[in-house]
Amino acid sequence: MAAESPPITDQTRHTQTITADEIEQFAALSGDENPVHLDESAAADTRFGERIAHGILVAGSISAALAKIEGTVIYLDQDLSFERPVYVGDDVTAVCELEADLGGGRYRYATTVVNQDGDVVIDGSAVVLVEPAD
Repeated sequence: MAAESPPITDQTRHTQTITADEIEQFAALSGDENPVHLDESAAADTRFGERIAHGILVAGSISAALAKIEGTVIYLDQDLSFERPVYVGDDVTAVCELEADLGGGRYRYATTVVNQDGDVVIDGSAVVLVEPAD
């Protein structure tokens, strides 16, 4: 009899508020000091009209959601499409839905991040390796 795969999480989510402090810390850690993220007056002259969060900072909410899967989760691949800007103070929710069991403990999840209005700000997919919890 073949061993059955452990049960895997069908859907996981993570919600957070994007703060000015987080944006500033991310800029310092990443070295991405683009004025559209840090300078209100410079950002006012852009198509966005105000400061926006780094896309990769917001994408971190996907990682936080995937980390809630039971077991040890190892990121293998991520495709992202940045659909809308995220502004200081926005609430974002990453939703990861199981799409496929790829075998060998690897799973593909559809990954979507929405803002407080339900608008998609990031769309994509991720492949993770899940090692069962002891």
